[in-house]
Amino acid sequence: MQKKLQQLFSHKITKRGFIRMMALGGSLLPTLSLLSSKSQAQVNSSQLRVLQGPMLGAVTPTSIRIWVRVSNEFPVSVAVSESPQFDDTVVTPPVLARAEDDLAVTVLVSDLRPATRYYYRILIDGGRGKYTPDVPVLSFVTAPDPKTAAVFSVATGSCARFAEDPDQVIWRSVAAAGPDFFIWLGDNIYGDSGQPSTLNGEYQRQRDVITYRPVARRVPQIAIWDDHDSGLDNGDGSSPFKDSALRSFRNYWANPAYGLDDTPGVFFEYHYGGVDFFLLDGRYYRDPNAARDVAGKTMLGAAQKAWLKERLRASKAPFKIIATGGGWTVNKGPGGDSWASFLTERNELFDFIRDERINGVVLISGDSHIAELNAIPWSEKGGYDLYDLVSSPLAQDTPDDFLERRPERRIRQVYFGSANFGLLHFDMRGEDPWLEFNVLNYRGDAVWEPFRLYASELVNGRATWLDKMDELSRTRYESAKNGGEYYQPLPAFRQPPSDP
Repeated sequence: MQKKLQQLFSHKITKRGFIRMMALGGSLLPTLSLLSSKSQAQVNSSQLRVLQGPMLGAVTPTSIRIWVRVSNEFPVSVAVSESPQFDDTVVTPPVLARAEDDLAVTVLVSDLRPATRYYYRILIDGGRGKYTPDVPVLSFVTAPDPKTAAVFSVATGSCARFAEDPDQVIWRSVAAAGPDFFIWLGDNIYGDSGQPSTLNGEYQRQRDVITYRPVARRVPQIAIWDDHDSGLDNGDGSSPFKDSALRSFRNYWANPAYGLDDTPGVFFEYHYGGVDFFLLDGRYYRDPNAARDVAGKTMLGAAQKAWLKERLRASKAPFKIIATGGGWTVNKGPGGDSWASFLTERNELFDFIRDERINGVVLISGDSHIAELNAIPWSEKGGYDLYDLVSSPLAQDTPDDFLERRPERRIRQVYFGSANFGLLHFDMRGEDPWLEFNVLNYRGDAVWEPFRLYASELVNGRATWLDKMDELSRTRYESAKNGGEYYQPLPAFRQPPSDP
């Protein structure tokens, strides 16, 4: 097998030769079939099947990762072209699907041009798999040239429980919004098991959701995890299942990286359109929520936290987006499954951002089964206000326990009317780039007044949270500040007088 691999990678497939082979009705490419564990006589077209996917992964100006799961240990390649007729086609080197990886593969497509639409096909053992979708032709767009000032949008979401909502009509709204990429913020499945087969089965069910498939095939995706996809509900670093869960996670996502060479996990750094994204692992190294919140208690672990600080210090981007699964505010209180149980470490990080004069930090999170827009007023401590943009759920129930919870500041009222996703618009043109955030429901309707932040507002000494509040949030804040109830009781209903 190793010799066959070497033969394949040393063999150059010409453009003319590839087109000629494709013109023969999808016959197998002889060079690629060297990798197959079966001879062509043994392999027929019914065996060459895509089981789940394709799903687009991390995209850059010159590359993209494409995930797919196939029916056997076959070599998988991707054919790409700038023409929907595939007039000028390039085929990637094959990646062998392995049973130990649950037959899931990620293929790296490189040497692409920035801000360019490419059309693509999945090839199994050199040919078109049976039942592979042909119409419409699948495509993606590479990320903008880093030298240009970009305008782009990012969708965010969390908490996709197939058993709660197998239809997931929210994905039609995501598709209609047309984001340039999508960030999964954890609880992407509800595995809640130490059995890898259970986690893998939940990933497969989620990839098979009919409404999700068009988004997977056309919108690049990156992901972190939270408790339900890292092991058990409210799990932490003591979980005996975390390494097997990490293996499943790596098999089913197409991120640019997974932790560091000597620090396993799902955290990584990502760049798109002049914005830096820092996606964190809040589970692998996590201390128990119930432990005393004192110096040394950690959600991130020492190595990941040091990495984050170093990368934040190095970033020159006007906006630096930091993502975790659980919310950043005090909302859930001590012992809650969020940063509320790790305030010592959270505040250490916020002080670091202030003391190092790291401008432009914005926080995003999921997990709460409601959509929120909250602020942590670090301007009162000499820094600037840090906003937590919360999008949840994609497919889960929406509770009302938020009525008993109080974040530092509510900038918009909680949305709990339906499944939802977040949508971030970035405009990096001009001297003062800005971002705008809103949450969209299953109908595609925005649920709030738009929330806009300028880069110039995210610098030490700027207090913006009160001006950013909508009218109702400001009224309720003032009521609570003056000793009243935050949520005022509804006026008593009066029966209209009857006619004499």
